[in-house]
Amino acid sequence: MRNERHGRIRLTRRGKAALAVTAALLAGAAAGVPALLARQASEPARAATLLVPEGWRTAQVYDAIDKALEAAPGTAKKSAHTIGLKLPGEAAGNPEGYLFPATYPLGKDATPASVLAYMVDTANQRFGVKKVKSAAENHAVSVYQAVTIASIAQAEAETPKDMGKVARVVYNRMNLGMPLQMDSTINYALNRSTVDTSNSDTRISSPYNTYAKTGLPPTPIANPGDDALAAALDPPQGDWLYFVTVKPGDTRFTAEYSEHQRNVAEFNELRKAQKQGQAKNGSVNTS
Repeated sequence: MRNERHGRIRLTRRGKAALAVTAALLAGAAAGVPALLARQASEPARAATLLVPEGWRTAQVYDAIDKALEAAPGTAKKSAHTIGLKLPGEAAGNPEGYLFPATYPLGKDATPASVLAYMVDTANQRFGVKKVKSAAENHAVSVYQAVTIASIAQAEAETPKDMGKVARVVYNRMNLGMPLQMDSTINYALNRSTVDTSNSDTRISSPYNTYAKTGLPPTPIANPGDDALAAALDPPQGDWLYFVTVKPGDTRFTAEYSEHQRNVAEFNELRKAQKQGQAKNGSVNTS
């Protein structure tokens, strides 16, 4: 009850005891706030989105998902083989090429399995439209094979223009029954990324060795984006059969093997000089 004369609250003995207990609890809680805030500050917040760049291999996507969701390493890879992703029959359960490059939201309930399913669904939406199917048929390939060609163009070229030319080289060689001889497929087989391919590399035993085997590799070799897919579906006309990136920004395409040999010789000279310069500086990196 309030005392109107003195303007304050009178407490009974029981009320005073309850107030003392409440004050003690509040003091304890307040003392724990700095420690709680310090602990929260030291714990990194889980990512809200996941960026998958064009040209990433599936192994890279798996690692990124596990890190973004703070899952144990290998969780995404295991999930990919157990959740029944909606992949083409040609994929035989391998999602390479169908983890579409994009920025994906990571809700609080996101799991490696749900993120992978979202990526594959996104790829199916992009690849499953009528114009993609019709364009693939015009080149006498399936959509899955078109995605494989797109992945090669993505790995071999730096610009959309060159991606189209690489795709044309692929089609030209396939039409002539020539092996594709793509260094990018060798790199995929050896799980590496480099611009240097040795003669011994071209003799490895692998279905991805397009020096030794004709036709496309059994799966895509990366996850291509829109530009690479457009290149595979609508490449420019040309008789090119060979190409080499002599230096960044200078990829040379030709139908003449003798010209290609001269371009390769120039590339080798530049690489030799680059390696010698790196060796003098105490480091050599060919990746």
